[in-house]
Amino acid sequence: MAWMMLIAAGLLEVVWAFTMKMSEGFTRPVYAVITLVAVIVSFVMLSWAMRSLPLGTAYTIWTGIGAVGSFVVGLWFLGESASPLRIAAALLIVAGLVMMKIAS
Repeated sequence: MAWMMLIAAGLLEVVWAFTMKMSEGFTRPVYAVITLVAVIVSFVMLSWAMRSLPLGTAYTIWTGIGAVGSFVVGLWFLGESASPLRIAAALLIVAGLVMMKIAS
């Protein structure tokens, strides 16, 4: 159950990063509210996952899901650059996440 909470918390990190961008500095209220709710729920779920997962593992996986997920959302929805170096960096993050999961 802790891993499911952690994955959900990571996905919510992607949601709040995207909606924070869409809020344009918190000037668009709907996106601002979604951002704040997603941040709170993401942190609560992360804290629940940390009850049984090691701090280093949980935090690394959470931030990694958020980083790679936000990168992908940026590519698909915001038209951000998909340079080979950025893609290689994202793949290295994913490799690190897999290694972290295996190690725990």
